[in-house]
Amino acid sequence: MAVVRGVVVVLALVVAAAALSGANGAGECGATPPDKMALKLAPCASAAKDPKSTPSSGCCTAVHTIGKQSPKCLCAVMLSNTTRTSGIKPEVAITIPKRCNIADRPIGYKCGDYTLP
Repeated sequence: MAVVRGVVVVLALVVAAAALSGANGAGECGATPPDKMALKLAPCASAAKDPKSTPSSGCCTAVHTIGKQSPKCLCAVMLSNTTRTSGIKPEVAITIPKRCNIADRPIGYKCGDYTLP
């Protein structure tokens, strides 16, 4: 009987752990954490530091792809620890969709202290 109770307790813990990991798997960018998704913005390094630079086509493609996922994802990526520690300025990065002429960008979307132009 003690073995059965032990198995039930272990199963309950496994189910609880699975439920918790599932909750963490559905963030702003789905199952991919924004810090990991931010690595896709590598082609945007110079454009995210200098508001006068023209974003590369690779940068625009990456921003468009992330933005199509959701404005929340794009915002989370641009404000992520990965982007901040790499020297990217959020106030400059937030202008990249406009500088890329992305027509379906979420103009006016509030992203932390910033608003997408």
